[in-house]
Amino acid sequence: MHSALLLMLAAAIPAAGELRVGTGAVQITPPEGAPMAGYYFNRAADGVHDDLWAKAMVIESNGAKAALVACDLAAVPRSIVEEARKLVSASGALDGSRVMISATHTHTGPVVLSGRGRYSLEGDMLRIAQQYAADLPKMIAEAVRKAVAALQPARVFAARGTEDSLTFNRRFHMKDGTVGWNPGKLNPNIVRPAGPIDSDVPVVYFETPEGKPLATYLNYALHLDTVGGMRYSADYPYTVAKALGEAKGPDMLSMFTIGCAGNLNHIDVTTREPQKGHGEAARIGTVLAAAVLKAMKRLEPLEAGALDVRSETLKLPLPEFDQSGLERARRTAATFGKPDAAPFMDLVNAFKVIDVAERNGAPLEAETQVIALGNHLAWVGLPGEIFTEHGLAIKLASPFRYTVVAELANGSVGYVPNRKAYPEGAYEVASARCGPGSGEMMVESATRMLIALHKAAN
Repeated sequence: MHSALLLMLAAAIPAAGELRVGTGAVQITPPEGAPMAGYYFNRAADGVHDDLWAKAMVIESNGAKAALVACDLAAVPRSIVEEARKLVSASGALDGSRVMISATHTHTGPVVLSGRGRYSLEGDMLRIAQQYAADLPKMIAEAVRKAVAALQPARVFAARGTEDSLTFNRRFHMKDGTVGWNPGKLNPNIVRPAGPIDSDVPVVYFETPEGKPLATYLNYALHLDTVGGMRYSADYPYTVAKALGEAKGPDMLSMFTIGCAGNLNHIDVTTREPQKGHGEAARIGTVLAAAVLKAMKRLEPLEAGALDVRSETLKLPLPEFDQSGLERARRTAATFGKPDAAPFMDLVNAFKVIDVAERNGAPLEAETQVIALGNHLAWVGLPGEIFTEHGLAIKLASPFRYTVVAELANGSVGYVPNRKAYPEGAYEVASARCGPGSGEMMVESATRMLIALHKAAN
């Protein structure tokens, strides 16, 4: 009996140098009637096109664990992240600080309440939203728990694909000298895009030692605002996961995270073709899934090595605003959700002025996080809608062969433009709650941690 117990304990302890991976998923679709996120007006969901999920992947190497979580939500507020991490720690699954919790940024998911926001809710919409925000941390923690319970020996591979036909910079230099935001298809006043795109499709693939697919993690810098309407949907990642499941088997977890896409979307202004709805999301998802499957032909086996996690909390400067316009901003914000609501950009500026003023000069706190596996693979989490120039800069500076940068991770501070964009203006700058240089601070922080982790792994 004693020797049998020892054998069981030995089997439960991973061997030195062994890589183990576990996956878990929890459905997080709210009931009908919840307020939907993404726009400057209220809308209540009236159905489900496809379910929303919190997907978790736990990695264990040499006894150290870390987790990656992706939620089909527009954003996961910092308070939700903190509560979910506490629950993960309390469960004994792993240290909550070693969990990266990100949102895919679907605009057909629910509002997740956290403190004051622009959504003036009441009645059933408010009740449903409050209950959902209370339940969400438990659902995220449960996905992580499931992944820990499913840990098994694994091998890891990585590849870098590319897809440049789907994503477009949505800021344009115009003939009048301004920079326009989403200026419209075939607009004759467009001169050229005001920034680059990021066509990278990093793919991380896990399988059992016998070759059974366990998980595919992919990342792409493209805004998730394709579907529209009043029904819950994960947008184009739904089609990606469906296609990869058909190719690799339904038991494989497909996890999508959004790259730095704060100034990118799917609108091709050189065509007059409409680009909205589930058909367009299916087209994008199919093309992106094909890029992933093509990249899988070039998968490179990686040695697992050490698994390390580091985070830094930055204090981001606030943007300047007109203090004398605060009362006017409050009057404008009060029109939200009403038939005679103020014009869109007036609402954008009003909510920004109110939010910044209420901080009384206190800087925004933002966590940057890096998870590194060995000396070839690293994930970076940034908390906001990050301009693609920042993601490109991190990947260029990283010493890791494969560096994945996920935005809207561990909270959201809103739009994070690059320094060049601030004097150019337009929507993202008008909306930004952080001041010039904030994005560059994130790049410097992530780069510093990447270099330190790479040195430690060698």
